Parts: sequence; C-alpha cells; structure tokens
Amino acid sequence: MPSLIERVRAGLLASGSPVLAGDQDFGSFGTTPSGMLVPAAVLVPIIRAPDPRLLLTTRTSHLRNHAGQVAFPGGRIDTGDDGPVAAALREAQEEIGLEPSAVEVMGMGDVYQTGTGYSVQPVVGAIEPGLSLSPNPHEVADLFEVPLDFVLDRRNHLLREAEWKGRLRRYYVIEYEGRMIWGATAGMLVNLASRLA
Repeated sequence: MPSLIERVRAGLLASGSPVLAGDQDFGSFGTTPSGMLVPAAVLVPIIRAPDPRLLLTTRTSHLRNHAGQVAFPGGRIDTGDDGPVAAALREAQEEIGLEPSAVEVMGMGDVYQTGTGYSVQPVVGAIEPGLSLSPNPHEVADLFEVPLDFVLDRRNHLLREAEWKGRLRRYYVIEYEGRMIWGATAGMLVNLASRLA
C-alpha cells in the first residue's frame, strides 16, 4: 500500500476540478474579476516521517492582514520571482528560515481565490524532520505541526458560519489540539484531500 506522501504526490498529478475555487464558493464575497486578483503562492510543507506531519505557522497579532491566523508560509509573487514555486520557496525562507534546497517540490495544489483579492497557488513540498528553522518574529508568532492524515480526513473538515461585515460567511474549519485552521488555509486542504479520494 502506498504511503500517505506517495498518495499526495499521485493526487497532485490527478486531473479534476477543485472542490473550492475560493471564498466566493461560500456566497459570502462578491466575485472579483480574475484579472484583478493579486498572484500569490504558499508552501504546503509536509514533514517526511512514518506518520507525516504538516508544518503550519501562526501569524503575528500586529500584521495588517490575517493577524493571528494559522497559515502556510507564503505571499504575493514578486516580479523577480520565477513563478509560484520560486515565490513560495522565497517566502518560506523569509518567514520561517526554511532553505529552498531543503524542500523537495512534489507538485501544485489547486489555485484558491481569497475574498481579500488574492489568487493563491499552493506548492506542496516534502521536508526532512528536525530541520533548524528560524521564524521571522515580525511575521510568525509560532510554528506547529499537525498530523497530515488528520488534516486530510474529510471527517475533520467542519463547515461553520459567522457574521462578518454585516454578512453571513461560511467557511471550513479544521480543529486540532486547540488550534483552528480555517479560511483559505482550510480551503486549500479540503481541495488537497479531494485529490486523494
């Protein structure tokens, strides 16, 4: 039986439409014309181990966007970046001190459009356990790991709703040991899980 990492790798090569194109699928945001979305990329770092784990960050509370939220390392694609892979690796190095040479890029997840105007390309990569990382204290309050099989288990993808700016918003949440993964980060994991189905 293939390992979970091998199943993820195979799933990334599979064709098919994503479960979620973005936040607009919940009907809580107006649609933004795709030409107006800011291109961005995130690294989805999977730690190789007998029980693989996903590495996530908690953003610092003083940031202008998504303060205090759980996220993948990443950000906008700069003009100097050679595409989304280069952008995701650069951002991961800047945010958590992960050397690009330490990442085996496994493939691309489904693009996710955020209600805040970004078109985010997930770049899935495998890393070795025990790497010495140095989170940027301006951007990252915390690094933590979650079992990969837990975040990819559809039974842990909870649909919630709350009022935001006078409108009812629906979104996915994945809760693990007091941590709440939600919004675009959870949406990208829902899409990744669908590729393994």
